[in-house]
Amino acid sequence: MLSAAISPVQHVGGDLDPTRDLVAKSHLRPTRNPMAPSEIVYASKKQQLAVANLVQEFTILPAKLKEIKDRFKTEMVKGLANQGETLAMVQTHILGRLSGSETGTYLTLDIGGTNLRVVLVELSQGAQVSTRQKKYAIDPLLKVGEPKLLFVLANDAVIPKGRVLELGFTFSFPVLQTGINSGTLIDWTKGYSCHGMVGKDPAEFLQQALLNRNLEVNVSVLMNDTVGTLLSHAYLHPRTVVGFGLGTGSNGAYIERVDRIRKRDTTALGNDAEASTQEMVINIEFGAFDNERTVLPITMFDNKLDRKSLNPSKQLFEKMIAGMYLGEITRNILLDMIDNRLLFRGQSSHKLNTPWEFLTEHMSVIEEDSTPDLEDVRRVLEDILGLGLVESSETPVVTTMHADATDVKAPVQTSGGESPSGGTVTTLSDRQIVKLIVALVGQRSARLAAAALCGMLEHTMGYTWARDEAEKQEGVDIGVDGSVYGFYPGYESDLKGGLEELFALEAEMSFLFTKEGDNDSLKDRVRLGRCLDGSSVGAALGAVLATRSMEHSLLTAKSKPAGK
Repeated sequence: MLSAAISPVQHVGGDLDPTRDLVAKSHLRPTRNPMAPSEIVYASKKQQLAVANLVQEFTILPAKLKEIKDRFKTEMVKGLANQGETLAMVQTHILGRLSGSETGTYLTLDIGGTNLRVVLVELSQGAQVSTRQKKYAIDPLLKVGEPKLLFVLANDAVIPKGRVLELGFTFSFPVLQTGINSGTLIDWTKGYSCHGMVGKDPAEFLQQALLNRNLEVNVSVLMNDTVGTLLSHAYLHPRTVVGFGLGTGSNGAYIERVDRIRKRDTTALGNDAEASTQEMVINIEFGAFDNERTVLPITMFDNKLDRKSLNPSKQLFEKMIAGMYLGEITRNILLDMIDNRLLFRGQSSHKLNTPWEFLTEHMSVIEEDSTPDLEDVRRVLEDILGLGLVESSETPVVTTMHADATDVKAPVQTSGGESPSGGTVTTLSDRQIVKLIVALVGQRSARLAAAALCGMLEHTMGYTWARDEAEKQEGVDIGVDGSVYGFYPGYESDLKGGLEELFALEAEMSFLFTKEGDNDSLKDRVRLGRCLDGSSVGAALGAVLATRSMEHSLLTAKSKPAGK
């Protein structure tokens, strides 16, 4: 049963799987080829007005972006003080920082939105890392089935025999951490809804599965992939204070000074004076940011997606920025345009009418298309999504637009991608509008991500970085992982552009800028670096810190006088 549900995949990399040659084009560090509204050859004034309204709805101006960022910072403080806030601000119990000199052999298990991976990680002198792994695609049926199936190791071929191994468990879902290797699942995300596990400890499930197979493996740390991204980047870049995940899902993690965690257990972590000398990784779980709907620019297309999702009224922020949802937002917009006879002569297709069939990978291809006739856009719409395919014996009725902008309904025969005139079903105007819509959804995602990242950096400035002039000059590193950041055309530049706009609005951040002619540009003091394997290497490094913390606790306990 397990082998049928979890099947090996050959692709190793981000969670956008290049299953078609067309889609694979978007995996070569692509660049956006933008389509401005003024470049579109509109078929009618009504169409032009509809596009203008979309541009207004999805464009986040700097003042609004600052409002979102400021609210994010406020919610961070609230989450550090209280349980149950929209930003969970989960204490990972991972204390201290990495030096880059850590060595050893560790096992990691990573359960994410798309894949399950078992990885053996070797850490060597000089921050050298080597890995051996088995990777499996998680069948959608497992995401709604018995939770115990997720915790059966699909293959133990990478586990050395005859030795005890420490395991770092990457579980990329909201968890209320109760210890460094324990916690309770707050809620499922990323399309999962396995029953009977919310409120339970995923690490306990895994440890029991390991014991049942007589494997000498200890689950020493429970963490999510974004914490892993932070740690793996910090292994190579000691100035790293933030990990950022922008893939199938989205999240942030950062290094916090412990005395600022007002909800902490002071018995374990000390009073303010003692805690001010310690640092802990905080897992923000920012997907639920502004579930109250007070500041986010939510549209009717976002609302439609949310209502039909597996977790309505939850994770609203993630649903606006994560790769799992961007294609569905775009599909909702296209269908609205079709229903109003403003695209494709009012025609749709079975695939376009089917939820989740318009993929973020398709958006990447559309963004990258630079051909004069937008041929790649046509191929996505017609060859992949099936626009123009007639699925019944009835003659379809379409709407044609005459020069006087009067709608005239006429029966037509279509086959494949051909139009009544023998050309393509989609017009150049259609394809231009689709390209613009895709860009609006992608850019909004990047700018919202920038607001969250800026909030994290401003919150930590003066506490874990930029504490003095020397540290200001050294700047800060940010580890970023995920297929949207890595492969979506123009996403990185849009994210950085949003950061620049936000930093420019805050006088205390002026040290980040340098004057170049008539323009201010962000200095190389905020460095975003891509982590290609944060969830596995980071989990191994989490196991290192867990082992170090345990050894320190044992030494401390032994040094105390008896009876104390």
